[in-house]
Amino acid sequence: MARNEQLIRQHKLLQLLEDSRFGRTLDELRGDLILDLGLSTLHTRTVRRDVEALQGAGYDIQNEVLERGRIYRLGRNHTAVHEIAFSATELIALSIGRELLYPLMGTQYWQGIETFWNKVQEAIPEGVYEHYQRYRKVLYVSGTPSKTYEAQSGMLKTINRAILEHRVVEIKYKPIGREASVRQIEPYGLAVHQNSIYVVAAAPEVTDESERLRNWKLDRFTQATVLDDYFKPDPKINLNEFLGKSIGIFSGDSSTPVKIRLGNRSASYLREDPWHPEQKLEPVDADDPASDTILTVPASHPRELLPKVLALGSDAEVLEPAEYRQAVADVIEKLAQTYNG
Repeated sequence: MARNEQLIRQHKLLQLLEDSRFGRTLDELRGDLILDLGLSTLHTRTVRRDVEALQGAGYDIQNEVLERGRIYRLGRNHTAVHEIAFSATELIALSIGRELLYPLMGTQYWQGIETFWNKVQEAIPEGVYEHYQRYRKVLYVSGTPSKTYEAQSGMLKTINRAILEHRVVEIKYKPIGREASVRQIEPYGLAVHQNSIYVVAAAPEVTDESERLRNWKLDRFTQATVLDDYFKPDPKINLNEFLGKSIGIFSGDSSTPVKIRLGNRSASYLREDPWHPEQKLEPVDADDPASDTILTVPASHPRELLPKVLALGSDAEVLEPAEYRQAVADVIEKLAQTYNG
């Protein structure tokens, strides 16, 4: 834990020095670290050792004595240590990626994106930037999210710290249509899915290993507090595998293959815009060009498929499993009652 705590402190130190135009004293840095990281105690000697460690790693941290004491600031050569040359094509790719990350606006991650973007703009040659501006006039990114997580930035910092330190977090969580409840979770990571941020965390009270790891939507957090309790991460957990098992964000130890009959039009859509990398499209009759197609796609919950299947209208029919077929049928029946009066 000590190693992780040191890395967190040093990263925050760099952020504080990057944001400080006139530098900080060790006492000021110590106070900021205690406030931002929620520490109970921190000795000035520890801050000095962290500064020296960063200097030893190659960061140009300078100091001088002023009326308010010895101050520390990042030197002018700091950016040169990591100087990178950008082409116009790379700049375009970076700007598109930045726009796709708008859900992070207002968070510590967005602050890093913006400061990096500003540094890139200042460092690149004028001719390269002019070429970039001309090209971006013909390339647009649409469908970007209409929400941000600025209001949850404090909770994100808390959860990020808990992930790095393997600490239990007490949360107040309010699912849609239900009362808020206080839970304890063991956070493993964060996931961005369709413009929303989810906390991938284990529920300690769940004994079934296949059900312990879940995705908790950050929008439904009303409070998050890091506890003094630590947890031992499960070495068998692989977040890339866990998040890649299904077409949506619903969690589960294993996914279920769902078979859907598609008409030609819908099958063409699914070839253009696949729902999942492992989906399969097979014609019912390979000798008939007008034949329907069977889509097989992994899913972890019927609710993941509902909006996608309903969007295809009568051109899609869920065949199996029965649970998924019935879930769609129930919704269609209720819609029919609503529209038929």
